[in-house]
Amino acid sequence: MSNKVDFLVVGAGIVGLATAYKLQLKFPKKVLYILEKEKQIGLHQTGRNSGVIHSGIYYTPNSYKAKNCKNGRDQLISFSEKFEVKHRTCGKIIVATTKDEVEILNSIYKKGLKNETPGIRYLNQEEIRKKEPYIIGLKAVWVPTAGIIDYVGLCFEFVNQIKKINSQSKLILECKVNRISENNLETTKGNFNAKKVIFCTGLFADRMAKKDHIKTEMKIVGFRGDYYEMTEESKAKINNLVYPVPDPNFPFLGVHFTPMLDGRVECGPNAVFSFKREGYTTTSFNFRDSFEALTYKGTWKLFFKHWRKGIMEYKRAFSKKLFVKELQRMMPSLTMDDVKPSKSGVRAQALGAQGNLIDDFKIVENGKSVHVLNAPSPAATSCLAIADEIVNRFN
Repeated sequence: MSNKVDFLVVGAGIVGLATAYKLQLKFPKKVLYILEKEKQIGLHQTGRNSGVIHSGIYYTPNSYKAKNCKNGRDQLISFSEKFEVKHRTCGKIIVATTKDEVEILNSIYKKGLKNETPGIRYLNQEEIRKKEPYIIGLKAVWVPTAGIIDYVGLCFEFVNQIKKINSQSKLILECKVNRISENNLETTKGNFNAKKVIFCTGLFADRMAKKDHIKTEMKIVGFRGDYYEMTEESKAKINNLVYPVPDPNFPFLGVHFTPMLDGRVECGPNAVFSFKREGYTTTSFNFRDSFEALTYKGTWKLFFKHWRKGIMEYKRAFSKKLFVKELQRMMPSLTMDDVKPSKSGVRAQALGAQGNLIDDFKIVENGKSVHVLNAPSPAATSCLAIADEIVNRFN
């Protein structure tokens, strides 16, 4: 016998829970269940990212990312202030350390203007030192609207608000979807049936789509990001978010300094191919995950295109010295003793068959189901705007 409800949301990460919250707001009398395979919410990408509230400065004007980041940030701040979710708007500087990076920085600034990123301005070398005495750069862009937030705390507040709106709605943990048949889901906690099903399954988005008989023409490939954190003695060297100028060939923003809400300062992440989709150590391995990624032609085309970058990322993953050397590009005075190992995370990156990293958000419909196939950074910042994109499809 099936549990029949109005809506099912599969995945209790930040995008899934934001979507469930917006659904419940729009349809307060309808019952929704959120199905999560883990023992707790927000254990993967949501709880293992930098915790940054992005401003939208980097993204191609008029792209999903650009529109949803600005809208999402505004909604995120408003929700967090209303429901007392821990956050802080501390601002960010993007630092160019070479002449080539200055050119890229100028293009980022122009994107920021087109995206109407509030308050952005250039900083010269002296202005950089005033904001960040230990950071050395030729030129920088100041982004006052960037900040930090407790994304897992935000997730718990989404669940809290959903239950306040409709006490019949539920979060069901340790509930893994094994089979999809139209709008019927067979899970480890029984069968569930709904008029609409929304899949927000991050690292497993492609597999869930395949179970729902969708041809995606892409595959999710995991990229692990390792973090260090500054020691108690050295963390005072950083005041704001400090980012390098990113490589325009990749959707990653580079190794950066992030002051956290608890007073720590994290440094990272790098971006290295992961042999396990939920593998958080340098030696993590899963046969199926590795086999699927390494028998996909898109993976090899990516490797061949960017083999130098890939080798350097791998070396840095196993070498603290190389990791510190990358950070020293912006902070030359940083020493090996100033940082210690911290957490790691795995990004779900959609990869096309030609080795192209799919940069924008990707949402597809299949009958009564909706799949979020690609939700890379800044998906956490954009979660409420992405939720609107999904909920607006329903009458």
